[in-house]
Amino acid sequence: MVGAEVEQARARLQLSYAKRGLATALVSGILWGLDGVLLGLAVARTPFISGRHLFTGPLVGSALHDGLAGVYLLAYNLATGRWRELGRSLATRPGQLVCLAALFGGPLAMSGYLLGISFAGAAYAMGISALYPVVGALMAQLVLKERITARAWLGIIACVAGAILIGYVRPEGSHPHFYLGIGLALLSAVGWGIEGVISTFGMDMVDPAVAINLRESASCAIFLVALLPLVGGWAVLARVPANAPVVGILAAAALVGAASYLLWYLAFSMCGVARTMSLNITYALWGLLLSWAIGEVRLSANLALGALVVTVGAALVVANPRELVRLRGRQ
Repeated sequence: MVGAEVEQARARLQLSYAKRGLATALVSGILWGLDGVLLGLAVARTPFISGRHLFTGPLVGSALHDGLAGVYLLAYNLATGRWRELGRSLATRPGQLVCLAALFGGPLAMSGYLLGISFAGAAYAMGISALYPVVGALMAQLVLKERITARAWLGIIACVAGAILIGYVRPEGSHPHFYLGIGLALLSAVGWGIEGVISTFGMDMVDPAVAINLRESASCAIFLVALLPLVGGWAVLARVPANAPVVGILAAAALVGAASYLLWYLAFSMCGVARTMSLNITYALWGLLLSWAIGEVRLSANLALGALVVTVGAALVVANPRELVRLRGRQ
Protein backbone atom coordinates (compact mmCIF):
# COMPACT_ATOMS: atom_id res chain seq x y z
CA MET A 1 0.00 0.00 0.00
CA VAL A 2 2.80 2.38 0.89
CA GLY A 3 4.50 1.68 -2.44
CA ALA A 4 1.26 2.33 -4.36
CA GLU A 5 0.71 5.63 -2.53
CA VAL A 6 4.27 6.72 -3.30
CA GLU A 7 3.78 5.86 -6.98
CA GLN A 8 0.51 7.80 -7.10
CA ALA A 9 2.14 10.81 -5.48
CA ARG A 10 5.00 10.59 -7.98
CA ALA A 11 2.52 10.46 -10.89
CA ARG A 12 0.68 13.52 -9.55
CA LEU A 13 3.95 15.44 -9.30
CA GLN A 14 4.90 14.47 -12.86
CA LEU A 15 1.50 15.56 -14.15
CA SER A 16 1.74 18.86 -12.30
CA TYR A 17 5.23 19.43 -13.69
CA ALA A 18 4.01 18.74 -17.25
CA LYS A 19 1.10 21.16 -16.88
CA ARG A 20 3.44 23.87 -15.56
CA GLY A 21 5.69 23.29 -18.54
CA LEU A 22 2.81 23.79 -20.97
CA ALA A 23 1.69 26.96 -19.18
CA THR A 24 5.26 28.24 -19.21
CA ALA A 25 5.48 27.74 -22.97
CA LEU A 26 2.20 29.60 -23.51
CA VAL A 27 3.23 32.61 -21.40
CA SER A 28 6.51 32.69 -23.33
CA GLY A 29 4.49 33.04 -26.53
CA ILE A 30 2.36 35.88 -25.15
CA LEU A 31 5.47 37.80 -24.10
CA TRP A 32 7.19 37.21 -27.44
CA GLY A 33 4.16 38.67 -29.22
CA LEU A 34 4.51 41.81 -27.10
CA ASP A 35 8.25 41.86 -27.79
CA GLY A 36 7.64 41.84 -31.55
CA VAL A 37 5.19 44.74 -31.35
CA LEU A 38 7.64 46.82 -29.29
CA LEU A 39 10.52 46.05 -31.65
CA GLY A 40 8.37 47.03 -34.62
CA LEU A 41 7.72 50.40 -32.99
CA ALA A 42 11.43 50.89 -32.26
CA VAL A 43 12.95 50.05 -35.67
CA ALA A 44 10.47 52.36 -37.40
CA ARG A 45 12.08 55.38 -35.70
CA THR A 46 15.29 57.37 -35.94
CA PRO A 47 18.14 56.39 -35.95
CA PHE A 48 17.16 52.91 -37.15
CA ILE A 49 15.57 54.20 -40.35
CA SER A 50 18.91 55.74 -41.36
CA GLY A 51 22.15 54.02 -42.11
CA ARG A 52 24.65 53.20 -44.79
CA HIS A 53 22.95 49.96 -45.79
CA LEU A 54 19.39 48.68 -46.02
CA PHE A 55 20.10 46.17 -43.24
CA THR A 56 21.89 48.49 -40.82
CA GLY A 57 19.01 49.65 -38.60
CA PRO A 58 17.39 46.26 -37.96
CA LEU A 59 20.78 44.63 -37.28
CA VAL A 60 21.64 47.33 -34.74
CA GLY A 61 18.22 46.82 -33.16
CA SER A 62 18.85 43.08 -32.93
CA ALA A 63 22.25 43.61 -31.30
CA LEU A 64 20.83 46.02 -28.72
CA HIS A 65 17.85 43.76 -28.01
CA ASP A 66 20.03 40.72 -27.28
CA GLY A 67 22.65 42.76 -25.41
CA LEU A 68 20.12 44.38 -23.07
CA ALA A 69 18.34 41.05 -22.59
CA GLY A 70 21.71 39.55 -21.59
CA VAL A 71 22.14 42.29 -18.96
CA TYR A 72 18.66 41.63 -17.52
CA LEU A 73 19.35 37.88 -17.39
CA LEU A 74 22.71 38.47 -15.72
CA ALA A 75 20.93 40.52 -13.04
CA TYR A 76 18.47 37.64 -12.58
CA ASN A 77 21.28 35.11 -12.23
CA LEU A 78 23.11 37.37 -9.78
CA ALA A 79 19.95 37.70 -7.68
CA THR A 80 19.32 33.94 -7.67
CA GLY A 81 22.93 32.90 -7.02
CA ARG A 82 23.43 31.26 -10.41
CA TRP A 83 26.17 33.63 -11.58
CA ARG A 84 28.91 31.22 -10.52
CA GLU A 85 27.61 28.73 -13.07
CA LEU A 86 28.14 31.07 -16.01
CA GLY A 87 31.90 30.60 -16.26
CA ARG A 88 31.74 26.94 -15.30
CA SER A 89 29.10 26.18 -17.90
CA LEU A 90 30.95 28.07 -20.60
CA ALA A 91 33.92 25.77 -20.10
CA THR A 92 31.81 22.64 -20.70
CA ARG A 93 30.66 21.07 -23.96
CA PRO A 94 26.93 21.62 -23.14
CA GLY A 95 27.63 25.30 -22.46
CA GLN A 96 29.50 25.58 -25.74
CA LEU A 97 26.53 23.97 -27.52
CA VAL A 98 24.31 26.71 -26.10
CA CYS A 99 26.69 29.30 -27.55
CA LEU A 100 26.50 27.48 -30.88
CA ALA A 101 22.71 27.70 -30.63
CA ALA A 102 23.13 31.46 -30.16
CA LEU A 103 24.67 31.66 -33.63
CA PHE A 104 21.45 30.29 -35.15
CA GLY A 105 19.02 32.05 -32.81
CA GLY A 106 20.70 35.46 -32.75
CA PRO A 107 22.60 36.58 -35.88
CA LEU A 108 20.57 34.28 -38.14
CA ALA A 109 17.06 34.15 -36.66
CA MET A 110 16.84 37.46 -34.78
CA SER A 111 18.35 39.36 -37.70
CA GLY A 112 15.90 37.75 -40.10
CA TYR A 113 13.02 38.53 -37.74
CA LEU A 114 13.88 42.22 -37.29
CA LEU A 115 14.60 42.65 -40.98
CA GLY A 116 11.29 40.94 -41.75
CA ILE A 117 9.44 43.32 -39.42
CA SER A 118 11.21 46.30 -40.97
CA PHE A 119 10.63 45.31 -44.61
CA ALA A 120 7.28 43.48 -44.54
CA GLY A 121 5.58 44.65 -41.34
CA ALA A 122 5.16 42.93 -37.98
CA ALA A 123 2.04 41.00 -39.02
CA TYR A 124 3.74 39.17 -41.87
CA ALA A 125 7.04 38.68 -40.05
CA MET A 126 5.37 37.08 -37.03
CA GLY A 127 3.15 34.90 -39.19
CA ILE A 128 5.98 33.59 -41.38
CA SER A 129 8.56 33.20 -38.61
CA ALA A 130 6.00 31.12 -36.71
CA LEU A 131 6.78 28.28 -39.12
CA TYR A 132 9.81 27.45 -36.95
CA PRO A 133 8.08 24.56 -35.06
CA VAL A 134 8.07 22.53 -38.27
CA VAL A 135 11.88 22.74 -38.42
CA GLY A 136 12.20 22.14 -34.68
CA ALA A 137 9.78 19.22 -34.54
CA LEU A 138 11.45 17.43 -37.43
CA MET A 139 14.89 17.92 -35.93
CA ALA A 140 13.68 16.92 -32.47
CA GLN A 141 12.38 13.64 -33.83
CA LEU A 142 15.58 12.95 -35.75
CA VAL A 143 18.18 14.24 -33.27
CA LEU A 144 16.59 14.11 -29.81
CA LYS A 145 14.40 11.07 -30.56
CA GLU A 146 11.30 12.80 -29.17
CA ARG A 147 8.13 10.82 -29.79
CA ILE A 148 5.36 12.89 -31.33
CA THR A 149 1.85 11.43 -31.54
CA ALA A 150 -0.40 11.80 -34.57
CA ARG A 151 -2.67 14.15 -32.60
CA ALA A 152 0.27 16.33 -31.60
CA TRP A 153 1.44 16.46 -35.21
CA LEU A 154 -2.03 17.58 -36.25
CA GLY A 155 -1.86 20.31 -33.61
CA ILE A 156 1.55 21.45 -34.85
CA ILE A 157 0.27 21.65 -38.41
CA ALA A 158 -2.83 23.54 -37.29
CA CYS A 159 -0.72 26.03 -35.32
CA VAL A 160 1.46 26.70 -38.32
CA ALA A 161 -1.54 27.05 -40.66
CA GLY A 162 -3.25 29.42 -38.23
CA ALA A 163 -0.13 31.54 -37.89
CA ILE A 164 0.09 31.89 -41.66
CA LEU A 165 -3.59 32.86 -41.86
CA ILE A 166 -3.13 35.48 -39.15
CA GLY A 167 -0.17 37.02 -40.90
CA TYR A 168 -1.60 36.90 -44.39
CA VAL A 169 -3.04 40.39 -44.45
CA ARG A 170 -1.06 42.65 -46.73
CA PRO A 171 -0.07 45.70 -44.71
CA GLU A 172 -1.18 49.11 -45.88
CA GLY A 173 1.36 51.66 -46.94
CA SER A 174 4.59 51.41 -48.87
CA HIS A 175 6.64 48.23 -48.48
CA PRO A 176 9.10 48.26 -51.40
CA HIS A 177 11.09 45.36 -49.95
CA PHE A 178 8.08 43.31 -48.92
CA TYR A 179 9.09 40.00 -50.49
CA LEU A 180 12.64 40.33 -49.22
CA GLY A 181 11.12 40.74 -45.75
CA ILE A 182 9.07 37.57 -46.20
CA GLY A 183 12.19 35.63 -47.19
CA LEU A 184 14.14 36.94 -44.21
CA ALA A 185 11.28 36.08 -41.83
CA LEU A 186 11.39 32.55 -43.23
CA LEU A 187 15.13 32.49 -42.50
CA SER A 188 14.32 33.31 -38.86
CA ALA A 189 12.04 30.25 -38.72
CA VAL A 190 14.91 28.02 -39.79
CA GLY A 191 17.28 29.62 -37.25
CA TRP A 192 14.92 29.33 -34.28
CA GLY A 193 14.01 25.75 -35.15
CA ILE A 194 17.66 24.71 -35.15
CA GLU A 195 18.38 26.74 -32.01
CA GLY A 196 15.66 25.00 -30.02
CA VAL A 197 17.04 21.55 -30.74
CA ILE A 198 20.70 22.44 -30.07
CA SER A 199 19.81 24.32 -26.87
CA THR A 200 17.72 21.44 -25.52
CA PHE A 201 20.59 19.05 -26.17
CA GLY A 202 22.99 21.38 -24.38
CA MET A 203 20.64 22.00 -21.45
CA ASP A 204 20.88 18.39 -20.32
CA MET A 205 23.69 19.66 -18.08
CA VAL A 206 23.18 23.45 -18.04
CA ASP A 207 20.56 25.32 -16.00
CA PRO A 208 18.04 26.98 -18.38
CA ALA A 209 18.54 30.42 -16.79
CA VAL A 210 22.30 30.11 -17.23
CA ALA A 211 21.88 28.75 -20.75
CA ILE A 212 19.77 31.65 -21.99
CA ASN A 213 22.16 34.15 -20.38
CA LEU A 214 25.04 32.57 -22.28
CA ARG A 215 22.92 32.53 -25.42
CA GLU A 216 22.02 36.21 -25.34
CA SER A 217 25.55 37.29 -24.42
CA ALA A 218 27.11 35.20 -27.20
CA SER A 219 24.57 36.50 -29.69
CA CYS A 220 25.29 40.14 -28.82
CA ALA A 221 29.04 39.54 -29.07
CA ILE A 222 28.68 38.05 -32.57
CA PHE A 223 26.56 41.02 -33.66
CA LEU A 224 29.03 43.58 -32.33
CA VAL A 225 32.21 41.93 -33.59
CA ALA A 226 31.18 40.25 -36.83
CA LEU A 227 28.04 41.86 -38.28
CA LEU A 228 27.74 45.54 -37.35
CA PRO A 229 31.17 46.51 -38.76
CA LEU A 230 30.09 45.11 -42.15
CA VAL A 231 27.08 47.43 -42.45
CA GLY A 232 28.34 50.56 -40.71
CA GLY A 233 26.32 49.67 -37.63
CA TRP A 234 28.56 51.33 -35.07
CA ALA A 235 27.67 54.80 -36.39
CA VAL A 236 23.95 54.10 -35.96
CA LEU A 237 24.56 52.48 -32.57
CA ALA A 238 26.32 55.62 -31.33
CA ARG A 239 23.25 57.74 -32.14
CA VAL A 240 20.74 55.58 -30.26
CA PRO A 241 21.33 57.05 -26.74
CA ALA A 242 20.33 60.50 -28.03
CA ASN A 243 16.77 59.31 -28.70
CA ALA A 244 15.22 58.73 -25.27
CA PRO A 245 11.86 57.32 -26.52
CA VAL A 246 13.64 54.72 -28.65
CA VAL A 247 15.89 53.75 -25.74
CA GLY A 248 12.82 53.30 -23.55
CA ILE A 249 11.03 51.13 -26.12
CA LEU A 250 14.14 48.99 -26.69
CA ALA A 251 14.72 48.58 -22.96
CA ALA A 252 11.11 47.44 -22.50
CA ALA A 253 11.34 45.09 -25.49
CA ALA A 254 14.57 43.56 -24.19
CA LEU A 255 13.05 43.01 -20.74
CA VAL A 256 9.98 41.31 -22.21
CA GLY A 257 12.18 39.34 -24.61
CA ALA A 258 14.48 38.19 -21.81
CA ALA A 259 11.49 36.93 -19.80
CA SER A 260 10.06 35.21 -22.88
CA TYR A 261 13.34 33.50 -23.72
CA LEU A 262 13.88 32.41 -20.11
CA LEU A 263 10.43 30.81 -20.02
CA TRP A 264 11.04 29.29 -23.49
CA TYR A 265 14.22 27.57 -22.32
CA LEU A 266 12.57 26.41 -19.11
CA ALA A 267 9.69 24.91 -21.09
CA PHE A 268 12.12 23.05 -23.38
CA SER A 269 13.40 21.10 -20.38
CA MET A 270 9.91 20.61 -18.92
CA CYS A 271 7.81 19.44 -21.85
CA GLY A 272 10.05 18.95 -24.88
CA VAL A 273 10.96 20.87 -28.01
CA ALA A 274 7.93 20.17 -30.23
CA ARG A 275 5.28 20.97 -27.61
CA THR A 276 7.08 24.07 -26.35
CA MET A 277 7.38 25.40 -29.87
CA SER A 278 3.74 24.65 -30.65
CA LEU A 279 2.55 26.79 -27.75
CA ASN A 280 5.16 29.48 -28.18
CA ILE A 281 3.96 29.86 -31.79
CA THR A 282 0.84 31.60 -30.50
CA TYR A 283 2.97 34.76 -30.36
CA ALA A 284 1.66 35.39 -33.89
CA LEU A 285 -1.86 35.62 -32.43
CA TRP A 286 -0.92 37.69 -29.37
CA GLY A 287 1.29 40.02 -31.37
CA LEU A 288 -1.45 40.77 -33.87
CA LEU A 289 -4.06 41.31 -31.17
CA LEU A 290 -1.71 43.77 -29.48
CA SER A 291 -1.00 45.45 -32.83
CA TRP A 292 -4.75 45.82 -33.34
CA ALA A 293 -5.19 47.23 -29.83
CA ILE A 294 -2.72 50.05 -30.53
CA GLY A 295 -4.10 50.68 -34.01
CA GLU A 296 -1.24 49.13 -36.00
CA VAL A 297 -3.41 46.57 -37.79
CA ARG A 298 -7.11 46.23 -38.65
CA LEU A 299 -9.24 43.23 -37.72
CA SER A 300 -9.99 40.98 -40.69
CA ALA A 301 -11.45 37.59 -41.60
CA ASN A 302 -7.91 36.24 -41.78
CA LEU A 303 -7.26 37.33 -38.21
CA ALA A 304 -10.48 35.76 -36.88
CA LEU A 305 -10.00 32.46 -38.73
CA GLY A 306 -6.29 32.30 -37.92
CA ALA A 307 -6.98 32.89 -34.23
CA LEU A 308 -9.48 30.03 -34.21
CA VAL A 309 -7.10 27.63 -35.98
CA VAL A 310 -4.19 28.48 -33.65
CA THR A 311 -6.40 27.96 -30.60
CA VAL A 312 -7.61 24.58 -31.84
CA GLY A 313 -4.06 23.55 -32.73
CA ALA A 314 -2.72 24.47 -29.30
CA ALA A 315 -5.60 22.55 -27.67
CA LEU A 316 -4.68 19.45 -29.69
CA VAL A 317 -1.08 19.66 -28.53
CA VAL A 318 -1.93 20.01 -24.81
CA ALA A 319 -5.11 17.91 -24.73
CA ASN A 320 -3.64 15.16 -22.58
CA PRO A 321 -0.74 16.11 -20.26
CA ARG A 322 -0.71 12.51 -18.90
CA GLU A 323 0.40 11.36 -22.32
CA LEU A 324 3.19 13.91 -22.16
CA VAL A 325 4.41 12.37 -18.89
CA ARG A 326 4.38 8.88 -20.37
CA LEU A 327 6.19 9.93 -23.52
CA ARG A 328 8.97 11.75 -21.70
CA GLY A 329 9.28 8.85 -19.28
CA ARG A 330 10.20 6.57 -22.17
CA GLN A 331 12.85 8.92 -23.57
